[in-house]
Formats: sequence, C-alpha cells, structure tokens
Amino acid sequence: MSIFSQGLAPAPVNHVALSPLSFIERTAAVYGQYPAVIHGAIRRNWQQTYERSRRLASALAGRGIGQGDTVAVMLPNIPAMLEAHFGVPMIGAVLNALNVRLDAEAIAFMLEHGEAKVLISDREFHKVIEAALALMEYPPLVIDVDDPEYGEGQAVSDLDYEAFLAEGDPEFAWHWPEDEWQAISLNYTSGTTGNPKGVVYHHRGAYLNALGNQMTWAMGNHPVYLWTLPMFHCNGWCYPWTVTALAGTHVFLRRVDPQKILTLIREHQVSHLCGAPIVLNALINMPESAKAAIDHPVNAMVAGAAPPAKVIGAVEEMGIKVTHVYGLTEVYGPVTVCAWHAEWDEQPLAERARIKSRQGVRYPTLEGLMVADPQTLEPVQRDGNTLGEIFMRGNTVMKGYLKNPEATAEAFRGGWFHTGDLAVWHADGYVEIKDRLKDIIISGGENISTIEVEDTLYKHPAVLEAAVVARPDDKWGETPCAYITLKAGCEGTREAEIIAFCREHLAGFKLPKTVVFSELPKTSTGKIQKYLLRDWAKAL
Repeated sequence: MSIFSQGLAPAPVNHVALSPLSFIERTAAVYGQYPAVIHGAIRRNWQQTYERSRRLASALAGRGIGQGDTVAVMLPNIPAMLEAHFGVPMIGAVLNALNVRLDAEAIAFMLEHGEAKVLISDREFHKVIEAALALMEYPPLVIDVDDPEYGEGQAVSDLDYEAFLAEGDPEFAWHWPEDEWQAISLNYTSGTTGNPKGVVYHHRGAYLNALGNQMTWAMGNHPVYLWTLPMFHCNGWCYPWTVTALAGTHVFLRRVDPQKILTLIREHQVSHLCGAPIVLNALINMPESAKAAIDHPVNAMVAGAAPPAKVIGAVEEMGIKVTHVYGLTEVYGPVTVCAWHAEWDEQPLAERARIKSRQGVRYPTLEGLMVADPQTLEPVQRDGNTLGEIFMRGNTVMKGYLKNPEATAEAFRGGWFHTGDLAVWHADGYVEIKDRLKDIIISGGENISTIEVEDTLYKHPAVLEAAVVARPDDKWGETPCAYITLKAGCEGTREAEIIAFCREHLAGFKLPKTVVFSELPKTSTGKIQKYLLRDWAKAL
C-alpha cells in the first residue's frame, strides 16, 4: 500500500459531489443584488432568482416529487426555464426539457418514456400539450405558465405557475446530491428514424461542461447573455449554469427574431450569445441600418456541422467575434472549440474565416478526442485529408441512453463515444468535419463531402441557404442534389447558373447534378433536416 493512501480516505471535509447547484447558491450570496433576469418588463436580481428556484423545489417536494422523479418542461426561453434548471435538481429530481417544436405523438412518447410526474408548460403550446395528454394513460400533473410577454394561448391546467411557487418556501433547505453521478437532466435526441433516444446527464458532467464554457470562451464575470439558443437544446449547452456561475445577466428571447436580437444587443449591451449558423445568417441579411445597432464588442458562439466561411466572415465584419464550437446532445452540447492563435489575426478575413470554420480541439474539460477508423478505432493520419469518425471520451459524455442498453453499448463500443461525424485531422491537431456518416455522397466510387459543396454554394451572391444530399443515380450510384433558398430579389437565378458557378470552384465529379430552389426544412434549433431532403431527392 502506498504511504499516500494510508488514512487518507475521502471524507466530507475534502470530497464533495460536483454539482452546478453550487453556482446559484454562491452567486446569490456574493452578488445577490446584481441583475440576473431581463425579460420584457421583468427585472430580477440573483437573490430573487435563487428564492424563486427554492420555492419551485419546495413546492415540488410538497407535491411528493423527489429523488429520481422526472419533471418535464415545455417552455420557450423565459425565466421559468432558468428556475427549473435549479429548482428541479434541488430535490434530486431530473429535468426533462422538451423540444417545443415537436408534435403531440413525440411529446406523449417522451413524457411516458421518461415517466414524467410533472409537466410545466407555457400556454403557447396548449394545443399540442392537450393532444399529447389525451394520448397518455397516466398523464403528469400539469402546471400552467402564463408568460406576460406572450399573453395568448390557453391554460391546460388550473394550477398556475406563480400560484404554485407561492406554495413553496423561499428558504427551502435543498439537498446537495449525494453522488455526482446522479442524473440531473434528460434530453431526447431528434431522431430521424424510430423513437428518439433519451440522453441522461449527471451532475458532474453538467458542472464540468458549464465551467468548460467559461474556460473556452473567457467570458469573465458578469457577462450579459442573450438567449438566442433554445434552452431545451442540450440544456442550453449548459449556459443556464455557466452564466449563473459568473453572476451574469440572462436576457430572454421567446423566439429568434433578427431585428429583436439586434435591438436587445444594443439596449442591454449584450456581450455574448449562442446559436446555430442560421441565426448568424439571419443577422448578416438584415439591412445595413439595422446591423449598425452593434456598437460594442459582441461575442457569438456558433455550432453546426460547419458554418460556411463566408457567413463567419460577414458576421465578423458586423463587429461580432465568432467562436466556433462543436458537440452533440450526448456530450452536453459543445465540447470542442476552434481555439484561436494570435498569429492568425494577421491573416486576411477570408483566411481567418476558413481557419475558424474548423471544429478544432477538445475543451479542457473533455479528456479524449480523436479521428479514427469507424470499425478498428485506429487513429487516422493527421494529414488534413484522410477521413475518419470523430470519437470522444471523458467526464462530459452522457451516462447513457435511458432504458436502451443496446444503443448505449453501441455508442460506447471500444471505450469511446461514436459521434457519427466524419472528419479529417490536421497536422496541428485540429479536427475538421467533412460530413455525417449518413450524409457522405459516394459517386462512382468517389467520396463527396456535402459540406464542401455547400460551402461553395454559399459563396454565390444569390444564395441565402443551401443544403446538399445524395440523389440516386443509375450510372454513378449517387450524385449531389442541391436544395437552395435564394435571397430576396434573386428569384431569377437558374439551375445552370448555379452549376456553372460551382464548376469554377469544384472538381467535376463534385458538381451538383440537380438544383432545387425551395425553402429548407429545419429543426427547432435551426438544423436543416437532411433526411427529409434525401426523401425528396429520391422522389425527383
């Protein structure tokens, strides 16, 4: 036995479970009078927000909710969502934030699969919630949220959220988790086939990824954070906990509206915001007079398969500094970042944008990242050319899929989490995604990255949005099919013009053989639903 282990067992004095619940307790104690919440006319400080979270925990406990019970929420980006991120786990319960864009069947499945005892729901979603509850044999207790910034919709329940909070004690003595491996939240993947999978997060991972956000972005104390990212998406990438730890201000936004975003940025001197590339794309297509509203430093964290370099460059020209990250629901949101080097500042804008479009290197809070052969798990050469799958492991990987040991075992095969994303590994260790495994186009035996073709399409001055999928072809097996949304005033653009433009930038076998002008179907988080486009392409 080592001399260093004799009589040095962990004890309460030197070993406490890691939990993001500690963040709100500290912030309320140290910065209780600092601003915490801005939502329309609502202003609350950190002491008030902490008390409301404790009231929620107390009221839930009073209704018999406790350790291991699931509390679902169907909420947009409003203060009640922030309160749920603390109040629910304060009693050892598990927060299940539902995707507000889903249909009744999907919601009913999630409520039943996750065994939700309580559902806190905004009136905006009364129709889908009523339909979902009608499909359930044992529906949960429903708590109705009447957001003053909405003022429409109907109550699904007689139990009002504010009245429910009044049942609770603002001094409620909540309990620290006994084990940091204890579940803190449940997030369902947006599965394209079959039922979605329930991803289980633990307190340790939530704590670490929340700190990883700060370490990666260097947000500093008291950031002013605008909620453009849906808070139901990977628990808002853990930013409900990150911003709280930093005694920042949460500025809420019920739905993405580019004009409202620019107005709030100026009005509240917003310093940070997150979102999918579509959010940035919406901002750069606003009139110049609206974009002029940004008159102070603003930082945007963007995640996606690969934001086109042109989009990143245009956003930075507006005065918004872009940080590119990458992650998945299974790893608490973003866990890699295109970590910046000072010498890159000397590069022209186009080159800086190209570098910044890489997914980069691991967060300090992720222990393992590699690009490897999907079957053998042998790392690929770091030549920026050899394709492999991205693999991850560490403390910010999910506990597993709820009630699905087979899927969990497959995702963790070989001791690594299989992301399903294809990438190359550059000599400097930076990862660059080329495609999803299921999205890569194999034409005449040649691999075609849909992301490379999309990046070229975005350079065309008439293209607002673009997505490329495989279309079956008798001769080549598959060929690229491009779906394009045109900018206003460019409706006269033709297929031949698009293909000719691509020919100037791409090898012949990579050219789109078909171009369809259309609105692109998207998920609630702004991701283009390529599985629908693939179905459409097959029917052409």
